[in-house]
Amino acid sequence: MTPTAIEASGSSTQDGDAGGASYKRRRLSPPHQKQKEDDIYAMFDEDEEDFEAKRYVPLKQRKLQELQRISGKSALPISKSVALSSVSQQLNKSSSASRVPGSKGYGNGGDEEEEEEEEDNGPKRSTRALMDEARELREKEKYEDKTEAEKLAEEERKILEAHAAKKKLASASELAKGIQYTEPIKTSWRAPRFIRERSDEENGRLREQNHILIDGEDIPPIITNFRDMKIPSCVVSYLGSKNIKKPTPIQMQGLPTAFAGRDMIGIAFTGSGKTLAFSLPIIMFAAEEQKRLEYTRGEGPTGMIICPSRELARQTYESIKAICEAMERDGYPQIGVLLCIGGISMADQQHTMSKGFHIVVATPGRLQDMLEKKRFTLDWCKYLCMDEADRMIDMGFEEDVRNIMGFFKKQRQTLLFSATMPKKIQDFAEQSLIKPIVVNVGRAGAASLDIIQEVEYVKQEAKMVYLLECLQKTAPPVIIFSDNKNEVDDIQEYLLLKGVEAVAIHGSKTQEEREYAIKSFKSGQKDVMVASGVASKGLDFNEIQHVINYTMPKEIEDYVHQIGRTGRSGKTGIATTFVNMNTAEQTLLDLKYLLMEAKQRIPPFLAAIEDPRAAGAGGLTGCPICGGLGHGIKDCPKLEENQRRQTAGFSRGDGDGGGY
Repeated sequence: MTPTAIEASGSSTQDGDAGGASYKRRRLSPPHQKQKEDDIYAMFDEDEEDFEAKRYVPLKQRKLQELQRISGKSALPISKSVALSSVSQQLNKSSSASRVPGSKGYGNGGDEEEEEEEEDNGPKRSTRALMDEARELREKEKYEDKTEAEKLAEEERKILEAHAAKKKLASASELAKGIQYTEPIKTSWRAPRFIRERSDEENGRLREQNHILIDGEDIPPIITNFRDMKIPSCVVSYLGSKNIKKPTPIQMQGLPTAFAGRDMIGIAFTGSGKTLAFSLPIIMFAAEEQKRLEYTRGEGPTGMIICPSRELARQTYESIKAICEAMERDGYPQIGVLLCIGGISMADQQHTMSKGFHIVVATPGRLQDMLEKKRFTLDWCKYLCMDEADRMIDMGFEEDVRNIMGFFKKQRQTLLFSATMPKKIQDFAEQSLIKPIVVNVGRAGAASLDIIQEVEYVKQEAKMVYLLECLQKTAPPVIIFSDNKNEVDDIQEYLLLKGVEAVAIHGSKTQEEREYAIKSFKSGQKDVMVASGVASKGLDFNEIQHVINYTMPKEIEDYVHQIGRTGRSGKTGIATTFVNMNTAEQTLLDLKYLLMEAKQRIPPFLAAIEDPRAAGAGGLTGCPICGGLGHGIKDCPKLEENQRRQTAGFSRGDGDGGGY
């Protein structure tokens, strides 16, 4: 507005009690707008009483005034005022209920104006019932009365429930139809009479002597030698030639349980003989089926073993094949074994499939592909074992396994084995199996006591040079682990330049390169094998003297599996681990508690790390997600990794699973 457009009026008006002159400012307007502006200014020139009479009064206030007028009193006692206010609220509710839906205007003002007026007059009343508020207050007081430990346990329980499996391990048709099996599979095997008549106290004493923890209903008795398990003498002789004279603790309880047809969760430290505990039953069942009625073209399999990696599947296949050949030489029927893994041509296996086969050893990806292409069916399969079951689920194969379950047409016996079986996986397995028996040798996730664990602080730039010094600790063979594939290749190249016979294996290698590395290392042609996590899952190498963790794994489970390549079958071994400032403090705390549990020497820099939870090792039960003792479920690295994979849309780990 320009100064020339304003003029001051010299007229004065008397405005109520406020005497004195008041000046009006008026825009100079064209003649055709003059009448309109005069009407606007006339509104402000009206008396205050007239303006007040025309002022908008909210509906609620008008109703209250009307009630006060009817009662004939301008001021009411508090009790009556509250009562009238309640009546006005009821009237307001009834009027709003009779309002036409979608109409914006009502009375002298719209709904939006009423809401604005209510906001101006003060905060809105809570629409929640008093009973709900009271219940929340009681829960809050109850929560505040809990100790910090109880609050932490409650929080961890909620997190575990949120990440628990949403559905059990069963086929889609079984879940859709609501099919539930209540009784385990019946088999023809029975323990000898003198063992069946053994008292529960004596069985308990034998389990205690062998450090076996067991849980379940109608538990089969423990048997401490192979002959009493009714295993053929030719198999016992073959095992003797491999220096396996007596069963290990996991075999003492695991074999009778599997022979009896019971679902089972087997947990034992690395190198304890888990492979034999689930391989012998499937071989015996297959021999029994073949003897009863020979398999012909297109029939089979009787049982199936699923492994997370190609190398582990091939190792299991070769072990089963050797036992079957020993039985065949002794006059038992021929048992067909099919290896179904990625990286090999299935044309090589066509001969086995052409005449019927009894056992399949497979990785999830290739097995699912073969079933979808109907190369064979699971119509008569009644034995399923998952080796390293928790690792398989961690690597993203859970959906593949569920899809595979959909090809079963009848009830099956299910066995899950691993060295590390966290509570989350155990709970998931127990709801999926039928009256399962849990056989536990030692704490799940604990390191073998036959391994001497050494942890050394080595700067990142000094690792490669110090590696040569560590190789002097023992004679070959030695395995070196790193979680970085490029670092694996760099270490191998450095060792070759220094004259060390070394091979490398990781998920990005071709199948031929991986098989060559395994064979040359097992045969003794190569002294050192540099590997990623692909070689840590169940592989059994002869006489490994030393394991070096060039990089400390983020998850303590991976550490347990990696050092478990030595100290197997009762022999001792050494595990050296490099750590430095790049290693997470939480991982170091997990490692510290693991060393304390195994009664190993704890270096000063590890001993100086304090647990923020302020709890002693004896009072810790471990993270239910990964089993680590140095952290709770909130700080679990596996939980964080799983969330990262789900966000990124990954379904596999690092390519080491070998689906194709």
